[in-house]
Amino acid sequence: MPMTVKKIILWRTEVDNEPGALASTIAPPAKAGADLRVVMGYRHPNTEGRAAIEVFPIAGKKLVAAAGAAGLTASAIPTLLVEGDNKPGLGHKIAQAIAAAGINIAFFVAQVIGRKYAAVIGFETEDDAKKAAPMIKKAGKGTRA
Repeated sequence: MPMTVKKIILWRTEVDNEPGALASTIAPPAKAGADLRVVMGYRHPNTEGRAAIEVFPIAGKKLVAAAGAAGLTASAIPTLLVEGDNKPGLGHKIAQAIAAAGINIAFFVAQVIGRKYAAVIGFETEDDAKKAAPMIKKAGKGTRA
């Protein structure tokens, strides 16, 4: 599978960090038929008792309404979804390419399932995300299989 790099919109909310916060936040989109490919929930390290929840995709009137009912809104953080075959050193090559271009990232979450690699990368500006996309693709070609 060739590497794909595409712009996505994460839907985000901030909640009290307590048991069930994640489940109750994603319940309305799930009940509306969402097939979420990305779900991130994490506690704020500097804000005691608060957490962030981010999901993708949310599209169409029904899912947008359900997400809104859960307190989720489209995030302003420019984000790329990277998917493809895993190769040794791929995450490092991507991070190295972005760093070499002088681009700072807001977040980088990656995982490997079987032989497939997926990463969600957030950037400080839209321009940074646009500049990083071809660099990420090039980095994916430069790793050993």
